[in-house]
Amino acid sequence: MANYSDVQRAVRVEKFRIWFAWVSGGIIMLIIANATKNISIVSVITQVLLVVLGVLSTIAAVRMTNALNRKAEAARGEVLGEQ
Repeated sequence: MANYSDVQRAVRVEKFRIWFAWVSGGIIMLIIANATKNISIVSVITQVLLVVLGVLSTIAAVRMTNALNRKAEAARGEVLGEQ
């Protein structure tokens, strides 16, 4: 069994990866939206799709972060003998 500090460190790294991917995706979406801004119908379709994808990716990132928090809390309880 891994000790609590190892689990804590792993959770922190995974959270960083999740949110780094979220920020990177947001930047890519902004670049795509900026590239299509002069083509009227494509711009509208692109913006709508990117807003929907942005909301979905935000929900996914928050859910993954919450799952990692629960995992860390369970490991903490295991180490402290609170089960």
